[in-house]
Amino acid sequence: MKTLIWNILTAVSLIVQLVSCKQHPQDVVNKYYSQGEFNGSVLIVKNGQMVCDTTLGFRNIEKGLKADKNTSFYIASLSKSFTAIAILISEQKGLLKLDDKASMFVNLPEYAENVTVRQLLHHTSGIRDYENLFSKKGLTNQDVINWLFNLKNLDFIPDSQFKYSNSGYIILAQIIEKVSGKSYPDFIREQIITPLKMNNTYVYESNTVIQNRASGYNKQKKPDDYSILTTGDGGIYSTPEDLYKFDQALRNYTLINKENTIMMYSPFQLTSGQTSNYGFAWFIENESGEKSVMHTAGLNGFKALFWRDLKNNSCIIALTNQGDAFPLGNFLHDIKKTIQ
Repeated sequence: MKTLIWNILTAVSLIVQLVSCKQHPQDVVNKYYSQGEFNGSVLIVKNGQMVCDTTLGFRNIEKGLKADKNTSFYIASLSKSFTAIAILISEQKGLLKLDDKASMFVNLPEYAENVTVRQLLHHTSGIRDYENLFSKKGLTNQDVINWLFNLKNLDFIPDSQFKYSNSGYIILAQIIEKVSGKSYPDFIREQIITPLKMNNTYVYESNTVIQNRASGYNKQKKPDDYSILTTGDGGIYSTPEDLYKFDQALRNYTLINKENTIMMYSPFQLTSGQTSNYGFAWFIENESGEKSVMHTAGLNGFKALFWRDLKNNSCIIALTNQGDAFPLGNFLHDIKKTIQ
């Protein structure tokens, strides 16, 4: 009887150990790569300790050029967090106030003249998204502004709804240029990229040369490269290592002060009484009292993920140049299980 009981207890103990045993993040990344669902770079930090820093696959398939940790990937809408920080830096310099009307700084259609800087940051401005122009090769910020002037009205009354608008962040880029007297790329370089030594991060312009740049591909590994020239809403190439420097700078108040940092991660209450879970370029989540923020991105053959646990100093950064193949939501779910 004692032997039977001992065997049962041993078996239960083994089962508990197996159930509680977590996969290593690297194993999860390798699984997605081996299944043909990920090609790119990943950096994962758990409680301040790096547990995965890997690059898998090619930056250029036709030429057989392998990607490495210094390969720069297009980060699409992750660029919005750079724009938001640039606005908050400008606010701290006394160049603008968040509740200023955007039309104080840039020329906007009459229907949008009362939209504020804060509303643009929160995606509650009612400015229509230019999503139907994405396919236009070489699209510029001015092309988007011209398109807005051809419209007759806002999409909704400001602050009554949350509706994601790339156009709003293009207007923010123009505001940055107006109040600083510098181009958006120069401002981002001088205020963020250079101080943080983000040596493989670039604001893309028509004459930009990135030696170790990833080209974009679709699920069938056919070329689908980045082809527009807007800034503010996108336009930045980077690496997980550089984005981790950005993450740490935000945690340490290197770029903006604590008051603005708290505001950046604060949900916004709409006039309806409902709460939007979007702060300033971050989607906000509260799980069991622990706050995390994240943003995802995708355009052409690129997808990007930036998830940050604010309490435990953990983060997940994944950049891929075979975007259609990458099941981003499943990947985030599986990686989070390994570090929580």
